[in-house]
Parts: sequence; C-alpha cells; structure tokens
Amino acid sequence: MKNDHLDVDRAKAELLEAILPHVPFDGWAKPAFDMAVSDSGMDAGVAKLICPRGAMDLAVEYHRQGDRAMVKALEEADLGEMKFREKVAFALRARLEAVDPELVRRGAALFALPQNAATGTKLVWNTCDLIWTALGDSSTDYNWYTKRMTLTSVYSASVLFWMGDESEDHAETWAFIDHRIGDVMQFEKVKGSVMKLPFLKTMLSGIRAPKGCDDLPGRTERTNE
Repeated sequence: MKNDHLDVDRAKAELLEAILPHVPFDGWAKPAFDMAVSDSGMDAGVAKLICPRGAMDLAVEYHRQGDRAMVKALEEADLGEMKFREKVAFALRARLEAVDPELVRRGAALFALPQNAATGTKLVWNTCDLIWTALGDSSTDYNWYTKRMTLTSVYSASVLFWMGDESEDHAETWAFIDHRIGDVMQFEKVKGSVMKLPFLKTMLSGIRAPKGCDDLPGRTERTNE
C-alpha cells in the first residue's frame, strides 16, 4: 500500500472494525490497537500515519460513526408530526442505539483521563450541535451556546444512565431522557422570560456563534420552541 494512494477514511474504517472485538477486553489502548493492525494486515507504519494517537484516534472515530448513524436516522425519520421535545428524545435514542454500551464504557474511561478530557468534551459538544442542526436550529447568537450547553448536560447524563441500565430494551433510559428533556424545555421557558430584561439583552447582543456555523447542513429554518 503506497502512501500517495492511501484512502485514509477507508483505512481508518478497516482499523476501527478490526479493533472493536478487542476493546471490551483491552480498552481503547495500545494492545487493542496493535492487534487491530495485525488483524487488518495493515503495515504498522501506515497505521501510525493514519492514527498518530493510536487507539485514541479510533475511539474518536467510533464516536463520530455513532454521530453519523444518528444523523442518518434523523434524515430518514418522519418527524413532521412530532412535538419538538419528541424530536429531541428521538435523536438521543437514535444516538444511543447506534453504539455498544461496553465500547462506550471503555471510551468513557479513556476520555475521563485528564489528558483526554478536552477531546471527550468536544465530541459531546459536537454531537449536541449535530442534533440541534439536524432539527433545524438556525440561531447564531447566544442561543447557539445555551441550547447546546443544556443539551450537552442532558446527553451526558443520559449516557451515564444508559451505561448502567439493565431494564428491558433500555426502557428506563428512555423514561429518563423524557424527564431530562422536560428540564431543557423548562430552561428555555425561563431563559425566554429572563431575556425580556433590557440590560441583559444588551450584554449578550455581541455574542455570536462560531464563524462558519451558518454553512452547516440543516440551517434552513428556525427551531420552534
């Protein structure tokens, strides 16, 4: 395999598929990565080129794979008759059903390490951004941050609950999500009332979403809250 003809995405996908059987036993760590390289028949140098951080890069890719599956589920679902809170619940459920609890547990342990915490936080934030964007959010002011901040809290709590949920078909997790989404909706109502204060609007008027967010897919209509 020549580097100048290397299909990085395909090669990373092959490594990810190869590492998954080893993660429950060895975690997202070097032994699992080395076995994935061996099982895939990939040159070790090429594997290092594709994944400079080894298993860490594959853990990140596994999270992003779950994000892509969630977005696909949202695109294919008929959300027209759903209330907004039901759409959010559907998105969170689709995200959790796209991954394996044990692999996520191992990932949580990896991203809990101080040196990896920033990466884990960014991944969760990006997941919540994808949900809001897929559901039509077009905010570019301070709302862009508050919406993602509140959903990040709900998503993180839901993942923790789900990892320990032994109920049939994770029924308790879906009930937990419904309850926590109620908290989000209540926050949005309170925020709406508080934002009627003139001085607060003035203070927040200069806050803008990151440059380029207007170009993200799905920003065609404003979310109805």
